[in-house]
Amino acid sequence: MAVNNRKVPLRKCAATGQMFPKKDMIRVVRTKEGEVSVDLTGKKSGRGTYVSKSEAAVEKAQATRALESQLSSAVPEQVYADLLHAIRREAIK
Repeated sequence: MAVNNRKVPLRKCAATGQMFPKKDMIRVVRTKEGEVSVDLTGKKSGRGTYVSKSEAAVEKAQATRALESQLSSAVPEQVYADLLHAIRREAIK
């Protein structure tokens, strides 16, 4: 019998510092042009950082400016709103 021992990719939450499986995180990316946006596909090119899928983590990231520090760029309020919207939408499913 074959045993599936595939390694699960882990990522560190920018807000909490905890490690989670990549599929349980949301990626925020800064493009070469300096635009910061939520990357739900995880495939956009640019500098990325991850936030866990919890409202508390997003609120902590906003309060501590963790995303701005990780991305070396200003993060618009709309990005935080988009993160919260994505988390709430997924919680409904």
